[in-house]
Parts: sequence; structure tokens; C-alpha cells
Amino acid sequence: MRYCFLLQVDPERLDEYKERHAAVWPEMLQALHDSGWHHYSIFARGDGLLVGYVEADNLDQAQQAMERTGVNTRWQAEMARFFGGRRPDQGFQVLEEIFNLEDQLGATR
Repeated sequence: MRYCFLLQVDPERLDEYKERHAAVWPEMLQALHDSGWHHYSIFARGDGLLVGYVEADNLDQAQQAMERTGVNTRWQAEMARFFGGRRPDQGFQVLEEIFNLEDQLGATR
């Protein structure tokens, strides 16, 4: 399934946040992959609005699998400072998908 979510990073720290994501720890990248996160991207707007996209069989299960990793605990502690001390992985606002081109094209064939 496809998931899109919103987060709000402190706009004063957006450049630092972007720098941190230019070189995510290899152990974190592998944990995300192994936990079922695929095609994961984060997009940023200048005011700190973040839009995330991920594909997973089940986002709740993928998040729970990450929660069981030590690297996620360390990463979330590092990232909390960008989100007013809150862990970003617990603050996703998941959006409802209302249109997908490939799904509708496939239904017409």
C-alpha cells in the first residue's frame, strides 16, 4: 500500500534537518528496508512542512518493526530536537489517498 504523511519540523532548523537526511546512518537505512519500508521519500516546504511518502504492506506493522530496533531509538532521539522534543515517528498525520493514476488506468483496461 502507498502512504503519505505530514510532519512539521521547526523551520529554523530545516537546513540542519535536510543536512542530516543527506547522509542517514547506513544502519538506519537497512533497518527501514528490513522493516518493510519501501520507496520512502520525504519532501520539504520552506516553512518546515514535511510530506512523506512510503510504500509498505502495512504501515502500522512497519512502524512496530522499526520500534523494535535499537537504531530507531537512537535516530528518533536525535530527530526529536527538530520537532520540539517529540519523536517524529509518533507524530505522523497520515493522509487519505483519493486518486492514483495507475489504479484508475488499470481498472479501465
